[in-house]
Amino acid sequence: MNIHRPDPLLPDENGFFGSYGGCYVPEVIYPNLKQLDETFKECAHSESFWQEYVSLLQEYSGRPTPITFASRLTDKFGGGKIYIKREDLNHSGAHKMNNVLGQGLVAKRLGKTRVIAETGAGQHGVATAIMAAKLGLDASIYMGAEDIERQRPNVFWMERMGAKVISVEAGSRTLKDAINEAMRDWSTNLDSTHYVLGTACGPHPFPAMVAFFQSVIGLEAKLQLEELGASISRVYACVGGGSNALGVFQGFMNNGPELVAVEAGGKGVGPGEHASRIAGGQGTVGIAQGYKTVFLQDENGQMLDTHSVSAGLDYVGISPILANMTEEKKVRIERA
Repeated sequence: MNIHRPDPLLPDENGFFGSYGGCYVPEVIYPNLKQLDETFKECAHSESFWQEYVSLLQEYSGRPTPITFASRLTDKFGGGKIYIKREDLNHSGAHKMNNVLGQGLVAKRLGKTRVIAETGAGQHGVATAIMAAKLGLDASIYMGAEDIERQRPNVFWMERMGAKVISVEAGSRTLKDAINEAMRDWSTNLDSTHYVLGTACGPHPFPAMVAFFQSVIGLEAKLQLEELGASISRVYACVGGGSNALGVFQGFMNNGPELVAVEAGGKGVGPGEHASRIAGGQGTVGIAQGYKTVFLQDENGQMLDTHSVSAGLDYVGISPILANMTEEKKVRIERA
């Protein structure tokens, strides 16, 4: 399948998508982010890099992933036909491989020998461990202690691939705490280490970079549905940080079908019982983990605990790109 290089979703010169995003980091980290931004932009506008990236996905990760017509779901709900983009059939069992292989190629261009990552459900951690083994990089994965307990099989595979899994005992012992610890590691190992952030959040240029590498999902899906002659009225995607949703949405922007992102409803509507930042109406604008977006936080700006049966959606913030797209009425956010 011939996937053409997309135009990247780039922020303004200060790293903002509308009023969201930015780069709120200690001075010691900023030079690395500036270098990363420059290298990423070179790669994002390079046809040869895009072809290298797509070839690696196709030869090593098993892309393109198929589109499945969900006949029984279609019969159950009636109305339009339901199709599912099968990112679960991607190497490592999730969409995370798209991002880590792209970032791995960028890290090699930067001369890094080690990668670190945070992970919630463990899918990003597994993908990072596989990428590191493939490209000859050392890997350390930060994971909340609670997530380690509920995602034990993924911990097994990270370790089998040669990665060091570091349990995070601080805070709620979930994804936001793993991100904090990964940031601390990075700030003390900048010369050798690239932080493979797993979702379209964090300081600039991570939101744009992750969205770019995940765009292959939507670009493939659009071509596949055109081959089937299917007319698409809505595209649905779950949204934690936002890499999955932004990945598929990029194939259907610009006056196409309605784009619907679904947040984790959890077990209730009270603080700490869900991870619905926008649809639940409880999120407020704040700055944390290097960027500005809508977070679940208290009146003092302290991040609240979250809850979801899905560890991958159990995150306190949302991508600044999606926050801006929602504000501009380009995406509708719902709660599961």
